[in-house]
Amino acid sequence: MSVLKTTILGTAASLAVLSVAQAADLPMKAKAVEYVKVCSLYGAGFYYIPGTDTCIKIGGAIRLDTAFNGGTYDTPFWQGGAGGNNLWTKDNYTTRERINLTTDTRTATDYGVVRTYANIQFDFLQNRESIAGGYTEVDYAFIQFAGFTFGKAVSQFDPQWTLSRPFISSGFNAGSFNATGIAQIAYTASFGNGVSGTISLENASPYRNAGLWNTNTFITGPGASTFTGTFYGSSSNSFLGNSYGGNQMPDVVGNLRLDQAWGTLHLGAAMHTITPGFYAGTENTGHANNSYGFAVTGAVEFKNLPTGTGDSLKLEASYGKGAAKYIFGGTTDVIGGGRYNKVNGDTVGFGYVLDGVFAPGGQIIQSEAWQISAFYEHYWNPAWRTSVFGNYSQISYGDGNAQMLAAFQGVGAGGPGFNSSSAAAARAGTFAGTGNFDLALAQIGTRTAWTPVRNLTLSAQFTYSRLDQNLNGTYTTNAGGMLGKPAGTVLQTQDQNLYNGAVQILRSF
Repeated sequence: MSVLKTTILGTAASLAVLSVAQAADLPMKAKAVEYVKVCSLYGAGFYYIPGTDTCIKIGGAIRLDTAFNGGTYDTPFWQGGAGGNNLWTKDNYTTRERINLTTDTRTATDYGVVRTYANIQFDFLQNRESIAGGYTEVDYAFIQFAGFTFGKAVSQFDPQWTLSRPFISSGFNAGSFNATGIAQIAYTASFGNGVSGTISLENASPYRNAGLWNTNTFITGPGASTFTGTFYGSSSNSFLGNSYGGNQMPDVVGNLRLDQAWGTLHLGAAMHTITPGFYAGTENTGHANNSYGFAVTGAVEFKNLPTGTGDSLKLEASYGKGAAKYIFGGTTDVIGGGRYNKVNGDTVGFGYVLDGVFAPGGQIIQSEAWQISAFYEHYWNPAWRTSVFGNYSQISYGDGNAQMLAAFQGVGAGGPGFNSSSAAAARAGTFAGTGNFDLALAQIGTRTAWTPVRNLTLSAQFTYSRLDQNLNGTYTTNAGGMLGKPAGTVLQTQDQNLYNGAVQILRSF
């Protein structure tokens, strides 16, 4: 009996051990998969990053543009080159393809929401890139925390609806330029009932520094080749004739805002530092003193007008002294210093957008500029909408006009009226006559957009521009100066008209 009992107990023990061993070989239950969850705290499109309390929204767009009788940003042919000189060889149309990618992250903390935002563009422009080339730009990249904004964002000088102006592209002049953001450190305080105020330090280079002309040096003349290379655009204020020094202090910018259901009210101001270069290229020749300009702006937006659901009216007015780029914006000139030029037959209209001018031994004479803009958009129905917009911008140089006129007339032996030893650096021609370099630009346009399905918009736009200049006389071209024009060509100065348009397909996601 004892033998049988021992056998049974041994068998049971063996089975128990075998059972444990087999159980050890069985697969364990996997941990639960952490699925992406919707974050409803900050609006549609946000999701929690798995394993964190941070919400992220990823978006972007594909944008296809074609401009007619204008540049790739639907910019009128104001500069030199084949377009501004109205040559047979100009492009009647230009095209651009853009990929836009955005990321927006937000995390709730004891100090409020921490936000990061980035907007990256991948562009291809015909006649600029190789067959499969293109370029990348970072339009916005900023961090917001506890009321502070650090990085590249819309300037605090401008109303926050500046990026939603109802036109296709930024070739339309309407106040300062924000399409690619302004580097800044800003602090915003909220006072309740929709009232807030912001103070910021903003990097003026390159978008806020208009040109500064030492009138004893050459300046890129009307009709010369477009602003590229050493003449313009490859770096901040690199156009021929610019005498800006380095950035010695940032622009100081502030605003007060009121945000309500009916719309917004915005008041902004900026102090702008103008730092000149040397009188004659080296430090022993001396330099003018720093000059301090300023700009002020007022803007209002009215939403949901009685004319229809979604209709809006935006109005804006600005004034600047020694701060011309706060007034003349758009992509006509995006890297400081400006030139307007249009040839039509045997006539030419031209002028410059500069912060100021000076002569050796003298001080900076600041320009004065102002502008008014209006934008109205009407929804015919949820799919169709039409906008009408207009702008008038004006700049004057006061006592600086005498120096500018003398420089263009070649007053003084060896002065700017004589050719440089370098053909590329020679001024394009000589002006003979009276008047001044004050100029004004008037523009009016309209856009109609159709959204057949959500986030797909097809639009078409037409713009009329008029350049009013104040020179009365003739402009005679130098050898190789005005692209496509023979040396000795005589053009009568005259106001100019220009018409351009664009079409666009935009798919956002």
